[in-house]
Amino acid sequence: MQTAKIKVGIVGGTGYTGVELLRLLALHPQAELAVITSRGEAGLPVADMFSSLRGYIDQAFTDPAQADLNACDVVFFATPNGIAMQQAPALLDKGVRVVDLAADFRIQDIAVWEKWYGMTHACPDLVAQAVYGLPELNREQIRNARLVANPGCYPTSVQLGFMPLLEAGVVDETALIADAKSGVSGAGRKTETQFLFAEAGDNFKAYGVAGHRHLPEISQGLTDMAGKKVGLTFVPHLTPLIRGIHATLYARLTKEVDLQALFEQRYQNEYFVDVLPQGAHPETRSVRGSNQCRIAVHRPQGGDTVVVLSVIDNLVKGAAGQAVQNMNIMFGFAENMGLELVPLLP
Repeated sequence: MQTAKIKVGIVGGTGYTGVELLRLLALHPQAELAVITSRGEAGLPVADMFSSLRGYIDQAFTDPAQADLNACDVVFFATPNGIAMQQAPALLDKGVRVVDLAADFRIQDIAVWEKWYGMTHACPDLVAQAVYGLPELNREQIRNARLVANPGCYPTSVQLGFMPLLEAGVVDETALIADAKSGVSGAGRKTETQFLFAEAGDNFKAYGVAGHRHLPEISQGLTDMAGKKVGLTFVPHLTPLIRGIHATLYARLTKEVDLQALFEQRYQNEYFVDVLPQGAHPETRSVRGSNQCRIAVHRPQGGDTVVVLSVIDNLVKGAAGQAVQNMNIMFGFAENMGLELVPLLP
């Protein structure tokens, strides 16, 4: 059990996942924020950029070239894809543990990763060592991990929704459907026309139907759960929300089972997965600002189709909150430390 505070570094502190990490770690009783990097904002006090952190964080952003990340116990990469794989090897060599919130280490098949992310992987040898950071699936491996690949937001909601069904082998794994909707913060803190208020507000659309980068990550996880190759149709949508993911999942039953009992038993010891009562319909606002995933399972008209409703906050359980959850496991802290967050309503 870790007792002394650990020194934490954040690479890329100016994006939405970066500021969410700062929000969570600012009050974490066992974490000391040692380094917060930003190439573009070096020298700027963090609270000058994010006024919500006034009185909680008095540090300034550090230029990555000047940052002493080797002195940290753990470093979070809240950076675009392709950054962590350049810097993680040197940190790991110094004994620093790494949690990557991007996709550099999530997909075990290097060729598949390079196809979907359009670049050559800088350290393919480390991918096999990385532990996929979905605690509800890989908790024991995370405890001793040096390198954790934090799951994507869509993959978290979809995998948690399908997990009990696939582990129990009660659905046809060849014909799974994930119909998922996300708020605009899932696209990151950047300026693009499609994410302007006048474009995304009062609007709803699908995208990436032919193929989305999270598809191979989700398929990999579901295949591991099922113990055999799965067939998955994944369709993401952009909604006029800031935060939140709602995944509506469909599968065909192949065995009779008490679905409510199956889900309740699978997640009975999971602090951050809440199985709602039979007939419930979870809302994204019921998890906003929290690390919760709320799930409801339905069997419409008593037929052979299972419908699972899974909601998370894409920036918390879908990113920074799950990363802190992984850090807690890695260092022997209580898993919910710093994550006792009541969702925001309204």
